[in-house]
Amino acid sequence: MAGKIPRDFIDDLLSRTDVVEVVDSRVKLKKAGKNYQACCPFHNEKSPSFTVSQDKQFYHCFGCGAHGNAISFIMEFDRLEFVEAIEELARYHGLEVPREKGSRPAMSEEKKQQQQDDYAVMEQVTRFFQHQLRQNGNSKKAIDYLKNRGLSGDIVKQWEIGYAPDSWDALLNTFGKDPQRIKQLVDLKLVNKNDQGRTYDFFRDRIMFPIRDKRGRVVGFGGRVLDDGGPKYLNSPETRIFHKGSELFGFYSARQKNRSLDTVVIVEGYMDVVALSQFDINIATAALGTATTPEHIQMLVRATSHIVCCYDGDRAGREAAWRALENALPALKDGVRISFLFLPDGEDPDTMVRQVGKDAFMEMLDDAMPLSRFFFENLLKTHNVGTPEGKIALKKAAMPLIESTLGDDQKQMLLEELAKHTGEFDRFKLQQDITKANQGSKQAYSPNRNQVNKPKLSPLRMLIRLLLDKPELATLCEDVQIDIFAGSNAAGMDLLRDVHRYCVSHPQAKTAQLVENFRDHPHSSTIAKLLLQEHLVKDEDAERVYNDSFARLLDGHFDSRIETLISRSRVQPLTQAEKQELNLLMRERQKS
Repeated sequence: MAGKIPRDFIDDLLSRTDVVEVVDSRVKLKKAGKNYQACCPFHNEKSPSFTVSQDKQFYHCFGCGAHGNAISFIMEFDRLEFVEAIEELARYHGLEVPREKGSRPAMSEEKKQQQQDDYAVMEQVTRFFQHQLRQNGNSKKAIDYLKNRGLSGDIVKQWEIGYAPDSWDALLNTFGKDPQRIKQLVDLKLVNKNDQGRTYDFFRDRIMFPIRDKRGRVVGFGGRVLDDGGPKYLNSPETRIFHKGSELFGFYSARQKNRSLDTVVIVEGYMDVVALSQFDINIATAALGTATTPEHIQMLVRATSHIVCCYDGDRAGREAAWRALENALPALKDGVRISFLFLPDGEDPDTMVRQVGKDAFMEMLDDAMPLSRFFFENLLKTHNVGTPEGKIALKKAAMPLIESTLGDDQKQMLLEELAKHTGEFDRFKLQQDITKANQGSKQAYSPNRNQVNKPKLSPLRMLIRLLLDKPELATLCEDVQIDIFAGSNAAGMDLLRDVHRYCVSHPQAKTAQLVENFRDHPHSSTIAKLLLQEHLVKDEDAERVYNDSFARLLDGHFDSRIETLISRSRVQPLTQAEKQELNLLMRERQKS
């Protein structure tokens, strides 16, 4: 891969960016005091709870908890990956994204231009196929086929469906104006070149479906035959811009039509995706002539909380579902569930939705078989748990798959089900109860247990929280010396030190830049939770509260360390360094 994007460039990009402009270009904002408001674009609401702060360069929704900076907003709203969001923001400012030295140099200007030209050609070819569907001599045959499949003109237009002429060189003659362009067509697998050097169109006499990547760019095509001649579907081969194991047909459309993509259904064919959309089911996507890959699953778990694999109920469909399950487990984080819907023999989503209608089909998706049930039903077909040997064999087959599961809760659920099938459930539950009891004893006393709904920030958390809001506090409050806690292992102290260090070295930073710097920090989730927690400190009181919180933290630190050293001195003599530390702490304690 190309090298990383330098942190300095990201900070500079955020300093050039006004998050209000970025959000307002996509969601109309209204001024509300010193901030801006709108109805949240990430969940349905009638009254606005989505706030954008120009001072902090940060947005936050009090309804669903969405929050972040300009980069985060572009990622969520435009459905882009981190690097893509950086590139989008850089393009907005007319900047080139630099790269640090990586395993290979960043893309050259020549390659960038080539890539842009490739995407432009693919768009032109999409328009060419659409035009052929209307104007070609065989267009009636192609249109009749689509009508017979029950597709309306609007749906055909929406999915940019076209027709590849029944000719050896219709596309070649249209676009292959010179040797360089012909080579590009060959490289993009739009044109074939045989051993004798003859060139001819790759797709001929087929209904054409353009395949768009997650950024909406056409990267390949799927072609379906009009009769029984040749392979049913022909997909673009791998090219420099198309990698079928990483793309899903219809995924871009599903993300564009659903700001909150609660469920995604994986089907087997292009026509299934298109047919479902005609019934206003805009959550379907299809693999491109391959099994559902780990890359596909990773794309989906980032976009949705429920994946339904919808396959034929025959042997091939169930084998495809099992491969999808194996690929899903290592990416299956807690909070995301995968279900399996097997249709009756001879049925596919296209025919099924036409028979039962939208509501009934959606109910079928809701009632799909949970992963755990399919997991064990499949394994129990080949392992007889009526015998000790069968139980051992089941455990041997299941454990590697269960251990590969990403989510801890998902893994525990599968282990519990396995214990039921092997007759070890009582022992499993006993071990679970012992583990919980051990964990509970460590947390037996909590002074705020009855104040769950009234969280109060500790001095340490208040310091971090205020620095997140006003990074300049680190330099304004010179008496707050976080280094004095260098030897402390108190929970959260390492995060406080890291945040304070960043704020001292970046006194002009805003919340947006600070949060961005800690995007991949081990405690980034803690930062996110703190940002969601109200501290009710007015701007004019921030310095006073910051100093007071430090004093309170210092008192607790002094008391704890003094007590430790005095206790140790009763058992054995202190070292010279410990004596000096104790004397220093006693003096500081008296000052405070």
